[in-house]
Amino acid sequence: MHDGEPAFLSAHKKEVILAALLARANRVVPIDELIPEIWGDRSPLRATTTVHVRICELRKFLRSCGMPESPVITRSPGYFIRVEPGELDAQVFAGLAARGQEASQAGRHHEAVEALRGALDLVGEDSLVGLRGGPIVNGFANWLDELRLSCTESLLESELALGRHRDTVSRLQTLFAQHPLHEAFHRQLIMALHRCDRRADALRVYQLARNILQKELGLEPCLATRRVHHAVLTADEDFHAKAAA
Repeated sequence: MHDGEPAFLSAHKKEVILAALLARANRVVPIDELIPEIWGDRSPLRATTTVHVRICELRKFLRSCGMPESPVITRSPGYFIRVEPGELDAQVFAGLAARGQEASQAGRHHEAVEALRGALDLVGEDSLVGLRGGPIVNGFANWLDELRLSCTESLLESELALGRHRDTVSRLQTLFAQHPLHEAFHRQLIMALHRCDRRADALRVYQLARNILQKELGLEPCLATRRVHHAVLTADEDFHAKAAA
Protein backbone atom coordinates (compact mmCIF):
# COMPACT_ATOMS: atom_id res chain seq x y z
CA MET A 1 0.00 0.00 0.00
CA HIS A 2 1.13 3.55 -0.72
CA ASP A 3 -0.86 6.55 0.59
CA GLY A 4 -3.77 4.20 1.20
CA GLU A 5 -3.78 2.84 -2.35
CA PRO A 6 -2.52 -0.54 -3.64
CA ALA A 7 1.06 -0.40 -4.93
CA PHE A 8 2.27 -2.45 -7.86
CA LEU A 9 5.69 -3.52 -9.07
CA SER A 10 6.58 -2.27 -12.54
CA ALA A 11 8.97 -5.05 -13.60
CA HIS A 12 8.07 -8.70 -14.11
CA LYS A 13 11.38 -10.01 -12.75
CA LYS A 14 10.84 -8.18 -9.47
CA GLU A 15 7.31 -9.57 -9.24
CA VAL A 16 8.59 -13.12 -9.71
CA ILE A 17 11.34 -12.66 -7.11
CA LEU A 18 8.86 -11.25 -4.59
CA ALA A 19 6.42 -14.10 -5.28
CA ALA A 20 9.17 -16.69 -4.78
CA LEU A 21 10.34 -15.08 -1.53
CA LEU A 22 6.78 -14.85 -0.20
CA ALA A 23 6.11 -18.47 -1.18
CA ARG A 24 8.92 -19.39 1.22
CA ALA A 25 8.32 -16.62 3.73
CA ASN A 26 10.86 -16.54 6.59
CA ARG A 27 13.04 -19.14 4.85
CA VAL A 28 16.21 -18.50 2.86
CA VAL A 29 15.84 -18.88 -0.89
CA PRO A 30 19.23 -19.52 -2.52
CA ILE A 31 20.10 -17.38 -5.54
CA ASP A 32 20.55 -20.59 -7.55
CA GLU A 33 16.86 -21.30 -6.94
CA LEU A 34 15.71 -17.76 -7.74
CA ILE A 35 17.38 -17.81 -11.16
CA PRO A 36 15.16 -20.55 -12.69
CA GLU A 37 12.08 -18.78 -11.31
CA ILE A 38 12.88 -15.87 -13.63
CA TRP A 39 14.50 -17.48 -16.67
CA GLY A 40 13.74 -21.18 -16.44
CA ASP A 41 16.59 -23.24 -17.89
CA ARG A 42 17.73 -20.43 -20.20
CA SER A 43 19.38 -18.05 -17.76
CA PRO A 44 21.78 -15.35 -19.06
CA LEU A 45 25.47 -15.23 -18.16
CA ARG A 46 25.01 -12.37 -15.67
CA ALA A 47 21.92 -13.88 -14.03
CA THR A 48 23.32 -13.68 -10.48
CA THR A 49 24.19 -9.99 -10.90
CA THR A 50 20.74 -9.29 -12.29
CA VAL A 51 19.11 -10.96 -9.26
CA HIS A 52 21.16 -8.73 -6.92
CA VAL A 53 20.07 -5.64 -8.89
CA ARG A 54 16.41 -6.69 -8.81
CA ILE A 55 16.61 -7.29 -5.06
CA CYS A 56 17.95 -3.75 -4.58
CA GLU A 57 15.09 -2.39 -6.69
CA LEU A 58 12.61 -4.47 -4.73
CA ARG A 59 13.90 -3.05 -1.45
CA LYS A 60 13.53 0.49 -2.81
CA PHE A 61 9.98 -0.30 -3.88
CA LEU A 62 9.07 -1.64 -0.43
CA ARG A 63 10.54 1.46 1.24
CA SER A 64 8.47 3.63 -1.12
CA CYS A 65 5.41 1.82 0.28
CA GLY A 66 6.19 3.23 3.71
CA MET A 67 8.17 0.38 5.23
CA PRO A 68 10.82 1.90 7.52
CA GLU A 69 12.96 -1.22 7.20
CA SER A 70 13.10 -3.61 4.27
CA PRO A 71 11.76 -7.09 5.08
CA VAL A 72 14.05 -8.56 2.40
CA ILE A 73 17.13 -9.84 4.20
CA THR A 74 20.43 -11.02 2.73
CA ARG A 75 21.35 -14.39 4.16
CA SER A 76 23.86 -16.74 2.52
CA PRO A 77 23.34 -18.37 0.07
CA GLY A 78 20.53 -16.02 -0.96
CA TYR A 79 17.71 -13.95 0.51
CA PHE A 80 14.61 -14.30 2.62
CA ILE A 81 11.63 -12.09 3.33
CA ARG A 82 10.53 -11.54 6.91
CA VAL A 83 6.78 -11.88 7.38
CA GLU A 84 4.98 -11.53 10.71
CA PRO A 85 2.06 -13.81 11.65
CA GLY A 86 -1.11 -12.63 9.95
CA GLU A 87 0.64 -10.45 7.38
CA LEU A 88 0.43 -12.90 4.50
CA ASP A 89 -3.02 -13.62 3.06
CA ALA A 90 -1.99 -17.17 2.21
CA GLN A 91 -1.23 -17.90 5.87
CA VAL A 92 -4.56 -16.44 7.01
CA PHE A 93 -6.27 -18.41 4.25
CA ALA A 94 -4.70 -21.67 5.42
CA GLY A 95 -5.75 -21.01 9.02
CA LEU A 96 -9.36 -20.21 8.10
CA ALA A 97 -9.47 -23.20 5.76
CA ALA A 98 -8.33 -25.57 8.49
CA ARG A 99 -10.82 -24.12 10.97
CA GLY A 100 -13.68 -24.28 8.48
CA GLN A 101 -12.96 -27.82 7.35
CA GLU A 102 -12.72 -29.03 10.93
CA ALA A 103 -16.07 -27.39 11.72
CA SER A 104 -17.67 -28.91 8.62
CA GLN A 105 -16.50 -32.42 9.54
CA ALA A 106 -17.78 -31.92 13.09
CA GLY A 107 -21.21 -30.85 11.84
CA ARG A 108 -20.87 -27.22 12.92
CA HIS A 109 -22.01 -26.04 9.53
CA HIS A 110 -22.84 -22.39 10.25
CA GLU A 111 -19.36 -21.92 11.69
CA ALA A 112 -17.87 -23.80 8.75
CA VAL A 113 -19.61 -21.65 6.16
CA GLU A 114 -18.44 -18.43 7.81
CA ALA A 115 -14.81 -19.57 8.05
CA LEU A 116 -14.65 -21.11 4.58
CA ARG A 117 -16.24 -18.12 2.89
CA GLY A 118 -13.75 -15.89 4.68
CA ALA A 119 -10.91 -18.09 3.47
CA LEU A 120 -12.03 -18.13 -0.15
CA ASP A 121 -12.58 -14.36 -0.15
CA LEU A 122 -8.83 -13.94 0.45
CA VAL A 123 -7.71 -15.81 -2.66
CA GLY A 124 -8.88 -15.15 -6.19
CA GLU A 125 -9.25 -17.68 -8.97
CA ASP A 126 -6.28 -16.18 -10.85
CA SER A 127 -3.82 -16.07 -7.98
CA LEU A 128 -0.23 -15.64 -9.20
CA VAL A 129 -1.38 -15.36 -12.81
CA GLY A 130 1.60 -14.52 -15.02
CA LEU A 131 4.09 -15.42 -12.28
CA ARG A 132 4.02 -19.21 -12.57
CA GLY A 133 6.83 -20.99 -14.35
CA GLY A 134 9.55 -21.75 -11.82
CA PRO A 135 9.40 -24.63 -9.33
CA ILE A 136 8.98 -22.43 -6.22
CA VAL A 137 6.05 -20.36 -7.44
CA ASN A 138 4.53 -23.32 -9.29
CA GLY A 139 4.65 -25.46 -6.16
CA PHE A 140 3.10 -22.73 -4.05
CA ALA A 141 0.41 -22.03 -6.67
CA ASN A 142 -0.47 -25.73 -6.92
CA TRP A 143 -0.81 -25.94 -3.13
CA LEU A 144 -3.04 -22.85 -3.20
CA ASP A 145 -5.19 -24.27 -6.00
CA GLU A 146 -5.65 -27.60 -4.22
CA LEU A 147 -6.54 -25.99 -0.89
CA ARG A 148 -8.97 -23.61 -2.61
CA LEU A 149 -10.64 -26.60 -4.28
CA SER A 150 -10.82 -28.48 -0.98
CA CYS A 151 -12.30 -25.41 0.76
CA THR A 152 -14.91 -25.03 -1.95
CA GLU A 153 -15.89 -28.67 -1.60
CA SER A 154 -16.23 -28.36 2.20
CA LEU A 155 -18.17 -25.10 1.90
CA LEU A 156 -20.69 -26.64 -0.47
CA GLU A 157 -20.98 -29.72 1.75
CA SER A 158 -21.92 -27.51 4.69
CA GLU A 159 -24.32 -25.42 2.63
CA LEU A 160 -26.07 -28.56 1.44
CA ALA A 161 -26.25 -29.77 5.04
CA LEU A 162 -27.95 -26.48 5.93
CA GLY A 163 -30.60 -27.04 3.24
CA ARG A 164 -29.27 -24.46 0.80
CA HIS A 165 -29.47 -26.78 -2.18
CA ARG A 166 -31.22 -24.28 -4.45
CA ASP A 167 -28.43 -21.77 -3.84
CA THR A 168 -25.72 -24.27 -4.72
CA VAL A 169 -26.99 -25.70 -8.02
CA SER A 170 -25.64 -23.03 -10.36
CA ARG A 171 -22.25 -22.93 -8.61
CA LEU A 172 -21.98 -26.70 -8.73
CA GLN A 173 -22.86 -26.75 -12.43
CA THR A 174 -20.00 -24.33 -13.08
CA LEU A 175 -17.62 -26.36 -10.90
CA PHE A 176 -18.69 -29.57 -12.65
CA ALA A 177 -17.73 -28.03 -15.99
CA GLN A 178 -14.44 -26.63 -14.67
CA HIS A 179 -13.38 -29.79 -12.80
CA PRO A 180 -14.99 -32.71 -14.67
CA LEU A 181 -12.85 -35.32 -12.87
CA HIS A 182 -13.53 -34.05 -9.35
CA GLU A 183 -16.10 -36.55 -8.11
CA ALA A 184 -17.12 -34.63 -5.01
CA PHE A 185 -18.68 -31.96 -7.23
CA HIS A 186 -20.49 -34.67 -9.25
CA ARG A 187 -21.95 -36.09 -6.05
CA GLN A 188 -22.91 -32.71 -4.60
CA LEU A 189 -24.60 -31.59 -7.82
CA ILE A 190 -26.62 -34.81 -8.03
CA MET A 191 -27.76 -34.35 -4.42
CA ALA A 192 -28.59 -30.67 -4.89
CA LEU A 193 -30.66 -31.35 -8.02
CA HIS A 194 -32.52 -34.20 -6.35
CA ARG A 195 -33.39 -32.03 -3.36
CA CYS A 196 -34.73 -29.44 -5.80
CA ASP A 197 -37.11 -32.14 -7.13
CA ARG A 198 -35.08 -32.39 -10.34
CA ARG A 199 -34.53 -36.15 -10.35
CA ALA A 200 -34.24 -36.43 -14.12
CA ASP A 201 -31.53 -33.77 -14.18
CA ALA A 202 -29.75 -35.47 -11.29
CA LEU A 203 -29.72 -38.78 -13.16
CA ARG A 204 -28.46 -37.10 -16.33
CA VAL A 205 -25.58 -35.56 -14.36
CA TYR A 206 -24.66 -38.97 -12.99
CA GLN A 207 -24.63 -40.50 -16.46
CA LEU A 208 -22.55 -37.61 -17.84
CA ALA A 209 -20.08 -37.90 -14.95
CA ARG A 210 -19.86 -41.67 -15.44
CA ASN A 211 -19.17 -41.25 -19.15
CA ILE A 212 -16.44 -38.69 -18.48
CA LEU A 213 -14.72 -40.89 -15.90
CA GLN A 214 -14.89 -43.93 -18.16
CA LYS A 215 -13.58 -42.05 -21.19
CA GLU A 216 -10.81 -40.12 -19.42
CA LEU A 217 -9.69 -42.61 -16.78
CA GLY A 218 -11.33 -45.93 -17.57
CA LEU A 219 -12.98 -45.85 -14.12
CA GLU A 220 -16.46 -46.20 -12.70
CA PRO A 221 -17.72 -43.55 -10.24
CA CYS A 222 -16.60 -44.10 -6.66
CA LEU A 223 -18.78 -45.87 -4.08
CA ALA A 224 -20.04 -42.62 -2.50
CA THR A 225 -21.23 -41.30 -5.87
CA ARG A 226 -22.89 -44.63 -6.73
CA ARG A 227 -24.73 -44.57 -3.41
CA VAL A 228 -26.09 -41.09 -4.15
CA HIS A 229 -27.15 -42.27 -7.61
CA HIS A 230 -28.95 -45.27 -6.09
CA ALA A 231 -30.70 -43.03 -3.58
CA VAL A 232 -32.00 -40.86 -6.44
CA LEU A 233 -33.15 -43.90 -8.43
CA THR A 234 -35.03 -45.31 -5.44
CA ALA A 235 -36.23 -41.93 -4.13
CA ASP A 236 -34.56 -42.80 -0.83
CA GLU A 237 -35.39 -39.71 1.21
CA ASP A 238 -33.89 -41.24 4.36
CA PHE A 239 -30.48 -41.34 2.68
CA HIS A 240 -30.59 -37.66 1.79
CA ALA A 241 -31.91 -36.73 5.21
CA LYS A 242 -28.95 -38.52 6.80
CA ALA A 243 -26.54 -36.85 4.38
CA ALA A 244 -27.91 -33.45 5.37
CA ALA A 245 -27.74 -34.15 9.11
